[in-house]
Amino acid sequence: MINLAVFGAGRIGHVHALNAAGMRSVRVKYLVDPVASDQAAFLAAQIGADIACAESVFSDTSVDGVIVASSTDTHAELLLRAASAGKAIFCEKPISLDFATVETAVNAVEASGVACLLAFQRRYDPDFRFVRERIVSGDAGALEHIVMHTRDPSPPPRAYVERSGGMFRDQAIHDFDMARYLLGEEIATVYAVGNCLIDPEIGAAGDIDTAMVTLTSVSGRFVQLINCRRAPFGYDQRLEVLCSKEVLYVENRPQRGVSIADANGFRASPPMNYFIERFADAYRNEMAAFVCMIETGDRPLAGIRDGLEAQRIAEAACVSMQNGQPIHINIDWRP
Repeated sequence: MINLAVFGAGRIGHVHALNAAGMRSVRVKYLVDPVASDQAAFLAAQIGADIACAESVFSDTSVDGVIVASSTDTHAELLLRAASAGKAIFCEKPISLDFATVETAVNAVEASGVACLLAFQRRYDPDFRFVRERIVSGDAGALEHIVMHTRDPSPPPRAYVERSGGMFRDQAIHDFDMARYLLGEEIATVYAVGNCLIDPEIGAAGDIDTAMVTLTSVSGRFVQLINCRRAPFGYDQRLEVLCSKEVLYVENRPQRGVSIADANGFRASPPMNYFIERFADAYRNEMAAFVCMIETGDRPLAGIRDGLEAQRIAEAACVSMQNGQPIHINIDWRP
């Protein structure tokens, strides 16, 4: 039996806790949340966990791994403590909103030898995995161009925006990671433009709600990212990959697989409500991968350095948007 501790009882912590507790070989022993709430108590009761403090988790030698799904400002410290305690790590993105802190945490975790999975769940989505396999196998031919759309159903509240780190670190970081994953190489140039076109409260909080980013890989291939905090029809997450033999598409998943036709034409179901529903399979798959990592030592699809490199692109996008110029990056570039 593998013993895990979950940090964070919010929306994503709830998802990860339930997925972990649903595995036969796992016991979620502790739930840690700095804010005592009915929500945390209810989740603890659901998964059979004790509500505890961080000290209890890191001093308990029976705990094999930790799931870090608490607020972003806690991630780096928990990574360092888990590495020091020799516990396997599952960590939500981003590692920190401060890039120097990201580097410190990544270097410490790697030096400790502790296994770490960075929670870029799209890598575990069956559709995205299939696209990657078509590219790697050569069946699709040489990859030439990628286009990704990511639009939320509606703008987040200002309070969320103020602590999110901004659109590039919060939302688009998943797209930056997927670009690296599909290309199989690093990004060399980042050019970003953005504006606040939807919600004045987001602009007042110092962020943008609409952006376009062009990435150029080290071999000269292109990625175009379209990001927005609103889509009138719901959650919009699509991918198009142009290869020499095939064009691969990942479309939005509808809530129902039924179309209705009458004299006025055809009506289709709207897409799934939000990323929690759209990537439900991916969240289960990545938790299974975390447990497998502990049991067998298998490498995760996304490790802690992938978190660092995706955030390097996010930081470059911030700089590019501010100065209006493409930013040339490599593994030594820092904001």
